[in-house]
Amino acid sequence: MTNCASITMQPKILGMLGSGQLGRMSALAAYRLGIEVVGLAPDSDSPLAQVCPSVIQADYLDFGALDQLIQRCDVITLEFENIPYEALAYLGRSGKLRPGAELVGLTQDRLSEKQAIERAGLRPAPYRQVDSATGLARALQDLGGQGILKTRRLGYDGKGQQRVSTADNLEAVWRGFDQPCLLEGLVEFLWEGSVIVARRPGGVELQAFPLVENRHENHILSETLAPAPKAGVALAQEAERQARVLAESLGLEGLLGIEFFITSEGLVVNEMAPRPHNSGHWSQAGASVDQFEQHVRAVMDLPLGHPSVVCPTRMVNLLGAAATEQNHWLSHDGAQLHLYGKRSAKEGRKMGHVNILTPEGFAGL
Repeated sequence: MTNCASITMQPKILGMLGSGQLGRMSALAAYRLGIEVVGLAPDSDSPLAQVCPSVIQADYLDFGALDQLIQRCDVITLEFENIPYEALAYLGRSGKLRPGAELVGLTQDRLSEKQAIERAGLRPAPYRQVDSATGLARALQDLGGQGILKTRRLGYDGKGQQRVSTADNLEAVWRGFDQPCLLEGLVEFLWEGSVIVARRPGGVELQAFPLVENRHENHILSETLAPAPKAGVALAQEAERQARVLAESLGLEGLLGIEFFITSEGLVVNEMAPRPHNSGHWSQAGASVDQFEQHVRAVMDLPLGHPSVVCPTRMVNLLGAAATEQNHWLSHDGAQLHLYGKRSAKEGRKMGHVNILTPEGFAGL
C-alpha cells in the first residue's frame, strides 16, 4: 500500500456579474469542477443567490464592491451583457475579466455589433443608423419601405423594437423611441437557428456546439430543437465555421451565442451574446458537455469539452404561469425540469425550461 502525503487543495474562485438563471446554472457547473463562486449583483433574492453562498449585494458601479470582487476572485465573468461599461472597463484593468470589456461593450450596441459582424467578413441583416424621424424616413426608403426599428441599447426578448413602414406616422413612432436606434430591413428567412462557440484565452482551443433550430412566440424563444432537423451537413458545417470566424475575429475569451437567419441565399447573422444562451439549454441533457460547464472551462482557461449530440433534445421555455405546470413535466418520460426559483411569474418572464430527450427525432414537431 502506497503512502500518500496530505495535499492541500486550493480552489480557484470565479466571480459572477449578474444574478439570474444563467448565473445560477453557471455556478452549479463551476461547483462540479471544484471551483468556488462569488457573485455581485444589486438584488438579494435571486436565482444565483439561492445556490451561491457568497454574493456581494451592490450596484454594478460600486467601485468598492468591484475591488472586493477583484481581490477575492481569480477570474471574473458575466451572465448578462448589459452591465455598465464603466464597471466592465474598471474590472478589465485588473486583467481578470473574461470576456473582455471591449467585446462586451461592442455587443451592448446593436450598431457596433453589426459592424463587428461585417468586419469578420460575415453578413448581418441590412441596417441603417437612425437618430431622428427624418433619418427614419430616409432609412425606410433605403430598405424597401419597411423594417424593424430597434433601440441600439438595452433591447431583448422583443423589447425596444417595433415594426414600421412608410405608411406609419413616423413622427409619432419616433417620439415613442427618441434615442439612438437602427432600422433593420426585413429578412425573408426559412427558419432561425443558432450556434454557441467557446474559446479559451489566446485562442489555445475553440469548440462549437452544433447548429440548432429556434422557434419564437412574441419575439421570445419558445423552443429549441437540437440538432437542427432542417439542416443538412453542409449548412450545419457552414454555421459552425461562421461562429468560429466570429469568435476569432472578436478575440473571444469565454462563450458566444450567435443567432442566424437561414435564408434561401445562405446565412444571415442576426445577433450575438457573449455569455451562455437560452438556445443552449438543451445541452444540459443532450450534449457531451453542457454550455454552462463549457463557459466555466473557457473563462478559467481549462481544457474545453468536445460538444457533440448524445441524444436529440427538445428544449421548451416555461414562460410566466407555465412554470406552475411542473407536475405535467415531471411525469413526462424523458423530460428534465429546470426551474429558476423566481418568485414572480410575470407574463413572458422566463421561469424555467424543460429538456426533453427525443431519441426518435422531431417528426411532427
